[in-house]
Amino acid sequence: METGKASKTALGVAIRRAAHQLADRPPVLDDPIAVRLVSGEFADKIQRAMHPVGRDARAYMAVRSRYVEEQLAGFVARGGRQYVVLGAGLDTFAYRNPFPDLRVIEADLAASQKAKRRMLERAGIAAPESLTYATLDLEHHTLAEDLAQAGLNAQMPAFFGWMGVAPYLTLEAFRATMRTIAELPAGSGVGFDYAVAPETLNAVGRVAFERVAERVAAAGEPFRLFFTPETMEAELSLAGFTRFEQLDYEQLNQRYFRDRADGLKLSPVRLGMLVSAGV
Repeated sequence: METGKASKTALGVAIRRAAHQLADRPPVLDDPIAVRLVSGEFADKIQRAMHPVGRDARAYMAVRSRYVEEQLAGFVARGGRQYVVLGAGLDTFAYRNPFPDLRVIEADLAASQKAKRRMLERAGIAAPESLTYATLDLEHHTLAEDLAQAGLNAQMPAFFGWMGVAPYLTLEAFRATMRTIAELPAGSGVGFDYAVAPETLNAVGRVAFERVAERVAAAGEPFRLFFTPETMEAELSLAGFTRFEQLDYEQLNQRYFRDRADGLKLSPVRLGMLVSAGV
């Protein structure tokens, strides 16, 4: 990652979310802020991401956020009032937050946050009063320390959105983060995704994985951590979560892409799984 600049992979995610708004109807995730955030400087990249060959990536980036935000909505309906976006990157939820009583903490590396705030300013997108920025470094600090400094109330339940982060962590950092969340009061939870262990993929999946792995490594953000559904279930139980679900591409297609006129859906070579877990 280049010092003082947003994560290149985070930028790629935002570009694909913006392209999804423009290329796919109806959008799986309604996110007009994404278009405003990246449309000026990165308009050419959005056009490329709108190409049919980019449909699968657009679909995954959109459905990942849709799923986590639906889990968050359930948390709010049960009385939850704290939401933490871990490794926030260029996530836009805080700027279109529909819940008046929900406090949002965006936590990320200082360099990525600085770059994001410059982009928000250029786009004329103001930070709402309900938003707090927090410095986060899961490999070198404890999550509890970073969030305490940001004012998270550890005596109240909190929900965490943690998208596109786990594959870049060490196992130790992943486990420490999960334990911290699971130790929060009952009702707390997390929605996240993980990379499927490449040795479990078929030949087509391995080729797709190698291409993606090469791109993220070239961006200075190589994959480091992989799971199978079985090993992830073991990790969730070890951390102390008492309820969880995992969704693969078939389940996501059934839930979010069924009967679409444009045929948008996740391909069978989808390399990630979505998870929600709670205590």
